[in-house]
Amino acid sequence: MGRVFLFWSPLKPSINLYSEHHTRKIEMSSLCRLIRRTLSTATTATATDSTKAKSFCKEIYKERNLEQLVEKFKIASVDEDFRTKPSVYKEAVRRLAAARKFNYVEEILEDQKQYKDISKEGFNAHLISLYGSAGMFDNARKVFDEMLERNCAQTVVSFNALLGACVNSKKFDEAEGLFKGLSKELDIEPDLVSYNTVLKAFCEMGSMDSAVTLLDEMEKKGLEADLITFNTLLHGFYAKGRFVDGERIWEQMKEKNVEPDVRSYNAKLLGLTLEKRMEDAVKVVEEMKSEGIQLDTFSYSTLIRGFVNERDLKKAKHWYHEIGRSGCKRDKLTLEGLIPFALQKGDFMFAYGICKDVLCSKLLVQNALIQSVVDALAKESRMEAAKELVNLGDEHHTYSYKLNLPSI
Repeated sequence: MGRVFLFWSPLKPSINLYSEHHTRKIEMSSLCRLIRRTLSTATTATATDSTKAKSFCKEIYKERNLEQLVEKFKIASVDEDFRTKPSVYKEAVRRLAAARKFNYVEEILEDQKQYKDISKEGFNAHLISLYGSAGMFDNARKVFDEMLERNCAQTVVSFNALLGACVNSKKFDEAEGLFKGLSKELDIEPDLVSYNTVLKAFCEMGSMDSAVTLLDEMEKKGLEADLITFNTLLHGFYAKGRFVDGERIWEQMKEKNVEPDVRSYNAKLLGLTLEKRMEDAVKVVEEMKSEGIQLDTFSYSTLIRGFVNERDLKKAKHWYHEIGRSGCKRDKLTLEGLIPFALQKGDFMFAYGICKDVLCSKLLVQNALIQSVVDALAKESRMEAAKELVNLGDEHHTYSYKLNLPSI
């Protein structure tokens, strides 16, 4: 039936389900407020202007041809109201970067420099963050350096955007030098967002002792660690297999009356599964429920992975069904480990059920995995189920699976 994927890479799930969101949260909250404050033309824009901007956004969201998307974006950018819509900028850059069309990212963002907004720090900080989200740190640094040429103030806001771009571009080893050197050069006093961003860089590099030292430095400067600070450290320690240190940070968080959220608990769940303490992981889930904290995709996926690695199909099935009842999305990596595990355990109908869920949704997994289930069902004389998967594969509305019914 093919081998089971006995996987556990602590960094994989964190990148997909935790780190990206977490890093963006560090840098975007104050930045978005500044963008809206400095760019908003709500008091003078007419209803017609607003309607035009919405129409531009709609066109860009639905455009499938990336070259046409770029042209439409540049045309739309002439509209002042359109330039106050961070979400459409973010989505356009995301799509272009995902397609590795970095020249297109540069084209639409460099085009923004012709507008008067470029004299405002918020607009520059937004461009810097967008370049960072595309992993284009050199471009982000260029925007930052050009601010002086435009007589645009460089404060901690644009400085933090640059730090965030550095981390999002995975230039973790450069973050500390930027943090210490540039802040001193420009006489900028780093704030909590600055420290949290560099903490993230240290944790991603596995430099946990440096992260703790930075935490001490931050507190000596009178900056109170917040939930983002602690979640960054918790995830860093637990994901690196340093469970005892993670528990120490947890206690420190509680002592400072910072209440853990779902990300805090997810970090602990990850740590427990790495320690192969699945009973304790389930107890943590019960604690989450008693505290009124809703489990998310990461929570369920961590439990499923843990029980797969413990070779416990019954409990892996239980949590698979729980995630279905919860309404949370199932993630691709977890299912690509669960399907072959179910086949190896001889539970063909469970494997069939997973594949059916995949084919009836927008979720994509490897074609070969679903084909292996079709083959197993046919071999077990469950031809109706095998045929159903083949038909569903043809009808899948996101991606047409190429499934073949074997002749037995």
